[in-house]
Amino acid sequence: MTVNVKFFASMRETLGQSELRIDIDTDTEQTVAGVWAQVAGEKPMPDNTVCAVNHTQATPESVVKDGDEVAFFPPVTGG
Repeated sequence: MTVNVKFFASMRETLGQSELRIDIDTDTEQTVAGVWAQVAGEKPMPDNTVCAVNHTQATPESVVKDGDEVAFFPPVTGG
């Protein structure tokens, strides 16, 4: 299965990339957290990371399917 992955703002800078396409093992159900682990390696997903699948807010436990776009955003803050 192939998934498009996007990183925004400080996550893009931390991981050194803004977008990539990855192939994922289809023998097991894949989640947003699993996608993160595959692309970020040893770097843990920061607390309060905002995740989206196909432009809809998701959780790290959300299931990812072939052709999906998974996006990661740093927590939104304001003041």
